[in-house]
Amino acid sequence: MTAKDIQKQLEQVFSPEKRDFLPYFFKTGKGQYGEGDKFIGVVVPDIRKIAKANKTLSFDEVTKLLNNEYHECRMCALFILIEQYKKSKEEDKKLLVDFYLTHSHRINNWDLVDLSAKDILGEYLLDKKDRSILYKLAKSDLLWDQRIAVIATHAFIKKNDFNDILRLSEELLPHKHDLMHKATGWMLREAGKRDKKVLLDFLDKHYRKMPRTMLRYSIEKLTPEEKAYYMKKD
Repeated sequence: MTAKDIQKQLEQVFSPEKRDFLPYFFKTGKGQYGEGDKFIGVVVPDIRKIAKANKTLSFDEVTKLLNNEYHECRMCALFILIEQYKKSKEEDKKLLVDFYLTHSHRINNWDLVDLSAKDILGEYLLDKKDRSILYKLAKSDLLWDQRIAVIATHAFIKKNDFNDILRLSEELLPHKHDLMHKATGWMLREAGKRDKKVLLDFLDKHYRKMPRTMLRYSIEKLTPEEKAYYMKKD
């Protein structure tokens, strides 16, 4: 099986309506974060099915998929990497993570990050004391590296480990991009769903200087009274 074969499989299950809608949804216009991205028009469940059917694809062919101009081909490549990561031996996991991070410039939209960072980088770092790669990524000039760092912490949050998302959220408070405000707010909300005090302590310290989008995302599950309190900023 080759990258070209997989693209053909994706083209066989496309939807004209999705093909027309997705460029608007993912902000592909000039100057927008997804500028120039192209879509076949395939829904995520179908992409997952094709990835699982081709999970033994070689790194060379996965690379070709990641370099493909079509968004769904890159997504399929990432789902294949996730499948390979699940089945790989411990000594091979780092190779997969390194491959993933080497190609982060092709993980170039928020959904591609969100569907892969937790299950590859996050899972890999779960039992690691050294998570410095997250802070290196957060300081990268590439927006997608920065988002990978934040979304990877979802794996830790699910294990009630909140240290990294709290630290990253604090470091990223001055960030200017809305996609990062959404990512940090979302992960803070996930932490709060598991330990409300952790979220409230962070909010009490930082809510006055949090970007509004980050704040709104983080307080989404709080009571109306709590939301009103934190949104006042006075």
